[in-house]
Amino acid sequence: MPTNVYFNNFPTDQITSEQLLVEDLVIEAMQIHGMDVYYLPRTSRDSVDMLYGEDTLKQYVTAYSLEMYLENVTGMDGEGDFISKFGLEIRDEVTLLVSRRRFKYATGASNLIRPREGDLIYAPLVQNFFEITHVESENDQAMFYTLGRGRGGNVYVYALKMKQFVFSEEVIDTGNDEIDAQIRDAYKRTQLTLAAGGSGTFVADEIAYQGSTLANATFQSVVYDFTTATRKLNVIRTIGTFANNTLTKGATSGASWTSFGTANTSYNDNTAFEDIMDNSLIEGESDSIIDFSESNPFGEA
Repeated sequence: MPTNVYFNNFPTDQITSEQLLVEDLVIEAMQIHGMDVYYLPRTSRDSVDMLYGEDTLKQYVTAYSLEMYLENVTGMDGEGDFISKFGLEIRDEVTLLVSRRRFKYATGASNLIRPREGDLIYAPLVQNFFEITHVESENDQAMFYTLGRGRGGNVYVYALKMKQFVFSEEVIDTGNDEIDAQIRDAYKRTQLTLAAGGSGTFVADEIAYQGSTLANATFQSVVYDFTTATRKLNVIRTIGTFANNTLTKGATSGASWTSFGTANTSYNDNTAFEDIMDNSLIEGESDSIIDFSESNPFGEA
């Protein structure tokens, strides 16, 4: 029995016109004062380990354009930038608000009930990727149950707690040139040497493969660039085992060259994310200090 039988401002089983009006105003305010971003849902190329929650082959192949409001407008939250024994670490965090209704409409995917932890947000304003670490569905700073709860909760927004994305060879291939170009230089590159006498010219971003057809390829990768004069083919996102003295073909260009020698995976260190990962530098410096040929470094025998 409600407190007032004539005016019930907090219904439990219906959404009132006033609640819808507030939601419309929230959406309008976000579209005026917010910014356009892209939401990249995570999918997997293999089975997810449900015990440990691990997904070793994450990929992001879809991007949804959506407006969101940056809550911490004065600057990044989080622990900031600091130097630890593991090198320089960037721990910037941000919070974005997104309308529940607009999220459902923009994605249009039945399996996306809400934004999920592990998904990515690409912000063109800063040309950077952020990973969702927590989705707050009852954010008190974004109108905590204004005009009651209503059917299905009727909280108007999700608050996305995010940190700067640390790239680790995840596949980001959304088909959106603006997004894909930002991550292209971050992939680890492999250099293939080709024998003289081949035909055609490999083109950037096509699939280079070995095998009778692409469907049964024993090795495939994405072309980063190709220099005809030196016969050096640089590729990224490799799958399978590269074989010597085997035809390497271009799926789009029709190029066909015989491989020569072994694949070189260390010719060009990745520097796109060197502000947060110093693995190559640490390894190089340690080679001049530590004798890795020592089989028993802590004993005398």
